[in-house]
Amino acid sequence: MKIRVLGKSACAAALVLAACSTTPLTTTLQPTAMDYALKRARFEMNCPSATGSVLSSETIQPPARALMVNQGPERAQYTIGVSGCDQRKTIVVLCAQGGDGCFAANGLQ
Repeated sequence: MKIRVLGKSACAAALVLAACSTTPLTTTLQPTAMDYALKRARFEMNCPSATGSVLSSETIQPPARALMVNQGPERAQYTIGVSGCDQRKTIVVLCAQGGDGCFAANGLQ
């Protein structure tokens, strides 16, 4: 009995440590999201010198579906503020974990 409890405790501790040592999804995908947002904003605002900053970021879990093993990847959502040429806009960008790019959840607003 003592060995079982110790084994379970060791496994639980290993999982906690592994979870703590991973880089958050919002950190790893932020450069890609910023690059996408700036390219789009510079084009739509007709302002090649526009700059951006991340206003907020969060990790979004895939929607739960009954009896589905693979429910899809986590996504990082960023609200990015872009300013330049006497204009200020925001854009919401979504990037999927393991994906090769990002997309706008809305146009510039």
